[in-house]
Amino acid sequence: MEAEAAKFIGAGLAGTALIGAGIGIGSIFSKYLEGALRNPSAAAGQRTNLLLGFALCEATGLFGFVLAMIILFAF
Repeated sequence: MEAEAAKFIGAGLAGTALIGAGIGIGSIFSKYLEGALRNPSAAAGQRTNLLLGFALCEATGLFGFVLAMIILFAF
């Protein structure tokens, strides 16, 4: 019984990576939009950095989700 509870607690803690990914993605896009509105001519040059930051934040969230699913269903 205790092992089952520990499994759910561990999966919930691993799922908190999704919260961080959501905050990170929101922060990246808000800062990009602020910069693009201040200097529209430089916005196109920063699009690569925007997409790279988005991909890294999204990957962190996906790793946390996969880890939570592994904890729930593999052990």
